[in-house]
Amino acid sequence: MAALGQKIFHDPSLSASGRQSCASCHDAASAHAQPNGLAAQLGGPLLDKQGGRQSPTIRYLAANKAFFFAADGTPTGGFFWDGRASSLQDQAGKPFLNPVEMANASKAEVVGRLASASYASEFRKVFGDTVLGDVDGAFQRMTLALQQYQLEDPEFRPYSSKYDAFLLGKASLGPQELRGLALFNNPAKGNCIACHPSGRGADGSLPLFTDFTYDSLGVPRNPELRQNDDSGFYDLGLCAREGGDLAARAELCGLFKVPSLRNVALRQAYFHNGRFKTLKDVLAFYVQRDTNPEKWYPVNGDGSVQKFDDLPERYRRNVNVTEVPYNRQRGDVPALSDDEIDDVIAFLKTLSDGYRP
Repeated sequence: MAALGQKIFHDPSLSASGRQSCASCHDAASAHAQPNGLAAQLGGPLLDKQGGRQSPTIRYLAANKAFFFAADGTPTGGFFWDGRASSLQDQAGKPFLNPVEMANASKAEVVGRLASASYASEFRKVFGDTVLGDVDGAFQRMTLALQQYQLEDPEFRPYSSKYDAFLLGKASLGPQELRGLALFNNPAKGNCIACHPSGRGADGSLPLFTDFTYDSLGVPRNPELRQNDDSGFYDLGLCAREGGDLAARAELCGLFKVPSLRNVALRQAYFHNGRFKTLKDVLAFYVQRDTNPEKWYPVNGDGSVQKFDDLPERYRRNVNVTEVPYNRQRGDVPALSDDEIDDVIAFLKTLSDGYRP
């Protein structure tokens, strides 16, 4: 089943354009994330429709769970930036029917393309001779195969970074990398561990560098996204997800999934809206968002700053302003200096898979 899922994952003929596969937006060479710096990928029947969000990595998701609220009320789990999918299988099916992605009009259209694929006989062999005559059943089994591919292929969880080797006692970090790790973990400096745990689990498991929760960081509006041409449009994340199950939860508006930082140095676009293109800018934004907001947001004629400009004013109270490094005021000293930012980046580069001593 997993071998069949691999073929489906790399098959562009299953899209309306005939030119887009799962692998187009989740490229193995880019750690199964988008292979470019676009704010959002292009899809649709003519590959001319822009999506609304950056394509996240689908690596290291086997440990994730369906969306739930933890005992303290913290939203946790789920797949996609807004957690709307309940499993890898559920996540795998949605792009096939998204009009700005693979853009099939219906499940029947997807199954029709599947029936014409070079591996259709293999699909029947695995799932039964009559499976392609049952649209819902065939679609369900297609997405099941995609899930099984992601669960079985070690490419989706190689744990092959320099940091993994370091934790296993097989490599040493250099002085700058060690300084970066210390700053990453320091609750008074980077405080990255608040959402991106860096230590091994109680069972000895290697860290995933995400706690699978959600946060509102006040990321600046990205003019590269066509949806933002409408000044009244806002991507509200968790509270506005498909199905409307959280629409009444105003405190969740503007919250997006905390991604894993594994392979983060390979990314060419960051945050849900792809607003930043380099790790240097990402970390500078983290620590200077509140101390130097004029660097990141529009400035009014009177010198005031339109902070958190990608959220309606009524939801800006949801932005995290209490945790380090977001607890500063304008004019304060940022939590990290420029040299310290470089140290953290040096550490983050040790999280890239494929390390060779």
